[in-house]
Formats: sequence, structure tokens, C-alpha cells
Amino acid sequence: MNHAASSLPHAPDPHPKPRERAPSAPCRDRATPASTPIARFCTRLDAAFDSLRDEAAPSRHPAFARALRAALAEAAAAPGLLTPAQRESGAAGYRRHLLAADPAGRYAVVSLVWEPGQWSPVHGHHAWCGYAVLEGKLTEIVYRWSDAACCAIDARRRARPMGAVSYVCAGRDAIHRLGHAGAKTDAPAISLHVYGVAGEQVATHVNDVVAVDARAYA
Repeated sequence: MNHAASSLPHAPDPHPKPRERAPSAPCRDRATPASTPIARFCTRLDAAFDSLRDEAAPSRHPAFARALRAALAEAAAAPGLLTPAQRESGAAGYRRHLLAADPAGRYAVVSLVWEPGQWSPVHGHHAWCGYAVLEGKLTEIVYRWSDAACCAIDARRRARPMGAVSYVCAGRDAIHRLGHAGAKTDAPAISLHVYGVAGEQVATHVNDVVAVDARAYA
């Protein structure tokens, strides 16, 4: 299986959450030495899955959340985490770069590069996911799902500075929108993300795009 890094397009994710898979061989990019920060990050993820091998849904276990947050924080602090190509932005929207993918399809690791004014759609998650802000500052708008209104409501904003770490399970309990709210002259922001999907599913099986109450924009 080819694990070489690649760029991924931005697209809504309309498909259902994939099932979690059993532990398998560690994630490795064949072009990347095992001592790199990304390889060490994958090793931490593999260990988290292995420690919960008897759990039906390891991503919902508190120990998994703690391990993932710690692994993200460690990776975010590592020098030389990304190559110049993995830091390239795009004019049409935020740009994804696939950094590594688990051979068993349990997770994929990507960098996201955000120019000022670029935002994700408002979305829940078909799969578990986590992120850490590597450079710059992002803004996160958090929503609550309303079954009665059949949309996301009650938006609030919070700054996500360099070093901020987040982890959420699959579902609509953590609906949000992430983006670069800085001035046009600001430098791009960069974040590291890990999703509970196979590498080829990052652009299609993660975001559960939802409708938003118009009052959230008032």
C-alpha cells in the first residue's frame, strides 16, 4: 500500500461514518524514516488503539481521548514537523495535505493550511477527529444541534491559538466551523488533524455538513 503524502481537495462529506477497525500494523510512510515526528505520532496512535483492543469503540473511551490529545500536543511542539510542500496553501479554500495513513484504515493524518478568510463549512463529524494548531491562530465557532429546529443553533466563538488541541467523537455533539479570521495581510495558519477514516476517505467521510439557524449569523 502506498502511504506517500499527497494533497487532498476540499469537499463536503455526505457519507456515513465508517466502522472502527481492529488493530493492525503501525502506520508508516515508506518514504519517511521511522524517527520523524509524523512517524512517532502514528506510533502513539497505534499504542492507543492497542491498549484498548478489547473495546468495541475505542475512540469513545476516555483513555483514547487523553492519549490522542497528548500525541497531538507532542507532535505540534516538534520542530520540522512539515515539509515545505505540506505547508502550501490554496487560493480556492483551505488546503489539505495527507501526511500518513494507517494500513488498516483506522486513521489518516493531514495538515490543513488556511489563508485569511478561509473557513470550513458548519459540520458535525461522521468519524472521530482531533486537531492541533501548529502556526498562527484559528477561530472556532461552536454550535448546538436542535432536533426541533432540525439545524445547528446558538453559535459562540473562541480563539484557537498556536498549541490549542481538540478531540471529539463522531456525531453532532461537537458541531463547529473552523477558519482563519485574520486580516488579509496575515500569514497563513496551519493545523494538524487526525481523522478516524482511511486516507482516501478524508475528503468524503469526515464532515457531516449541517444547516444553520439564520440567527447564528445575526
